Amino acid sequence: MSDCLFCRIVRGEIPSKKVYEDEHVFAFHDINPIAPVHFLIIPKAHVPSLYECESGHEPALGRMLALAGRLAREQGATDGFRTIINTGRVGRQEVYHVHLHIVGGPDVLPGMLKR
Repeated sequence: MSDCLFCRIVRGEIPSKKVYEDEHVFAFHDINPIAPVHFLIIPKAHVPSLYECESGHEPALGRMLALAGRLAREQGATDGFRTIINTGRVGRQEVYHVHLHIVGGPDVLPGMLKR
């Protein structure tokens, strides 16, 4: 999708602080972090939300989860982290391109995250 914010980041049209990239996924730091470690892992292919995910998206979705622990540790979340996928209006999804938030750091996270 040409005007999707995250698609534009993947294409390099909008700068980001890259954490990781391969043929299926792209990971980058959140521009508005809510914890010392806060980055996103997204599929390179445009998928608006988990509602639209199908079996063909499994390689990217599986890679996102498989990378989460390693990338979290590399970014400094060495004693645990939270994974968040907001879906739809009620789920407070702000950018309609599937994205996995990895949130952590050296301190204990609150019970629920609030902005």
